[in-house]
Amino acid sequence: MKISINAVPALRHQRGFTLLEIMVVIVILGILASMVVPNLMSNKERADKQKAVSDIIALENALDMYKLDNHRYPTTEQGLNALVTKPELSPVPDNYRSDGYIKRLPQDPWGNDYLIVSPGEHGPIDVFSSGPDAEPNTPDDINNWSLDKKSGDGQKQQ
Repeated sequence: MKISINAVPALRHQRGFTLLEIMVVIVILGILASMVVPNLMSNKERADKQKAVSDIIALENALDMYKLDNHRYPTTEQGLNALVTKPELSPVPDNYRSDGYIKRLPQDPWGNDYLIVSPGEHGPIDVFSSGPDAEPNTPDDINNWSLDKKSGDGQKQQ
């Protein structure tokens, strides 16, 4: 009994994907990524600004505790370090807490130190971050005197 070549069912089952199918999937993924990435970047910027606002509020609270104990805010020269270690510059506080007012000073989300001006130009004490550009007195600064209490974005109001 001879088996004809035509009688054997041809193995026409394809395994894997064609190059064209793979290219289509890559293009679709690229289009999706181009729509998602900008949204993620704006979320990161918003989160960084919100972290700076939260840090400034925490620093304000620690500064208020310092003032309650010592009847004055630290001077600009003493800076925020006065919240961690007892200042040696005049005026030296008389009722400084042994463990300070904050465990460690935070840095803003862009890796810069928060700054104070005391007495402040906008209130009893000004607390601010120079923002993403690290340049003080620019529109992207985040500070305690122009915090929008409703949105909490901390941007300078125009």
